[in-house]
Amino acid sequence: MGMARRVAAARLRYCGLDGLVDDAKLIVSELVTNAIQHGSGAQVTFTMTVRDGFLYIAVHDETPGRPNAQRACDEAERGRGLFLVNCLATAHGGTWGTSGDGTTWCALALSGGQP
Repeated sequence: MGMARRVAAARLRYCGLDGLVDDAKLIVSELVTNAIQHGSGAQVTFTMTVRDGFLYIAVHDETPGRPNAQRACDEAERGRGLFLVNCLATAHGGTWGTSGDGTTWCALALSGGQP
């Protein structure tokens, strides 16, 4: 996960998107962690794409089905990853979702639009 965070940060800085670095690193960390801990595929793939005014972050883990954000009890030390992804996406005028092929994605608006 550390490597994915470093790659994401370096690429965003290279593209002049320094303002998204911290939140994107957290999103990448949560999505990759979720794929590793809950996925059953042999490979985890992470991609970032900038298009149409959005930064798209996607993690594919080859596990069919869709992960669900769940409410963790107040005392739980885990279980808030997708909740955090949702909060960060919303704060950046974006959204997140899943697809049946094992991909969890997040879109962050570069300047206040909607995906």
